[in-house]
Amino acid sequence: MAQEEKEQQAEAKGGKKKLIIIFALLLLLIGGGAAAAYKFLVLDKNPDQQEKEKKAEKIVEDIKNIEDLGVQFDVGTFIVNLQDRDADRYLKVTIVLDVQDENVKMELEKRLPQVKDAITTLLFTKTSEDLRTPEGIEELKEEILKRVNAILPIGGVKNVYFTDFVIQTA
Repeated sequence: MAQEEKEQQAEAKGGKKKLIIIFALLLLLIGGGAAAAYKFLVLDKNPDQQEKEKKAEKIVEDIKNIEDLGVQFDVGTFIVNLQDRDADRYLKVTIVLDVQDENVKMELEKRLPQVKDAITTLLFTKTSEDLRTPEGIEELKEEILKRVNAILPIGGVKNVYFTDFVIQTA
């Protein structure tokens, strides 16, 4: 009888061990699945999705900027040769600056030749390849913004708008 009790106790212990091992494996699988789901859904967004989110943020920012339209200053139309080596290409662009207030607009009017020269010399350095992408156009806007604000003693240009933008091959 003592022998039978020992065997029953051994079987009970073996059953408990199996139950504990199965429970541990189940927890491990659930934990691994949760970690994988977190990684793929939260941490590892693909680059296309991140780019779409950035574009959406840029659109929202542009809409807010449009709502806050300040004083506009029309710099004029520029027609320049581009630096393409394979063909003669020209750029025609009309630029309007969004400025803080009337004081900045008056300062721009005083310094218009300097502003036009700075923009023209910048446009001469570009190739049609530089200006074919939205990123290239945004970069050009930022460069114009920096150059014009550097000319003005008080700064004050908030945004650059292209109301006409044509690249032509001769």
